[in-house]
Amino acid sequence: MSGFATAALNSLDIGLLLFVIAVGLNIVFGVLNIINFAHGALYMLGAYLAFTLIGLLGLPFWVALVVAPLGVAGLAIVIDRLLLRFIYGREITDSLLLTFALLLIINESTRLIWGSGIHVIDPPALLAGTLTLPGGLRYPVYNLFVIGVGLALLAGLWLLFNRSRIGRIMRAASLDGDMAASLGINTRAVVTGAFALGAWLAAVGGVVAAPMRAIDPGMGDKIIIESFIVVVIGGLGSFPGALIGALALGVIHGFGGRYLPEINLILPFIGMALVLLVKPHGLMGQKTD
Repeated sequence: MSGFATAALNSLDIGLLLFVIAVGLNIVFGVLNIINFAHGALYMLGAYLAFTLIGLLGLPFWVALVVAPLGVAGLAIVIDRLLLRFIYGREITDSLLLTFALLLIINESTRLIWGSGIHVIDPPALLAGTLTLPGGLRYPVYNLFVIGVGLALLAGLWLLFNRSRIGRIMRAASLDGDMAASLGINTRAVVTGAFALGAWLAAVGGVVAAPMRAIDPGMGDKIIIESFIVVVIGGLGSFPGALIGALALGVIHGFGGRYLPEINLILPFIGMALVLLVKPHGLMGQKTD
């Protein structure tokens, strides 16, 4: 039973971290109608900025958790203003090509600035070690912190989109941008804000993941594949779908890594294929004309 409980907690840990990253991808698609291939690179930048602030400048982890995502969000605003604004309203393939180019540029810039080596960050002292849970199960404190961050952001995003004026404006702009503009909504600012929010979420995921995973220039490539699996399973552009897809992938990794390690790497793709056979638009996706 302890093995099952550990696998369940690992599933929740992985799933909620993937949700934080993948929901940013879904927000960008829902509001901007673009598929952002550079999302994984923004996640990677969050981790590298955290490494710089903590490992090189000696600042506390908590400072990095605030500053690094804000820095990436600021970069996203610059990218939106200088590049992305020229492709809004065009074919979705244009956004794929442009954001893929951004992915390559950010990856190579990362190698030039930080090198190709692997970097590590230790968790803060407050979150180091393990905690004994009911039943005698010992589990890393930092992993419980990751679960807490995921739940907090889940609640915050739900409140943002369902209980706040800003969230209602973003939803209106995503449904009909022309109508929203005719009602006096500054859709230009909404689009920029949505892209910055997606980048901020990706960078938060990068900072939170940094003490658990090696920081290297290829880390963004792996996470963008997993994020796309999440949104394909849940449904592109669906907030509940991002949560369901992330938790499903978390279960695949958590239990597959423990009980089926030989085929764990291919299990996410098998799961995605099975979902697409039954629900071509994802579990929560809507068919579009």
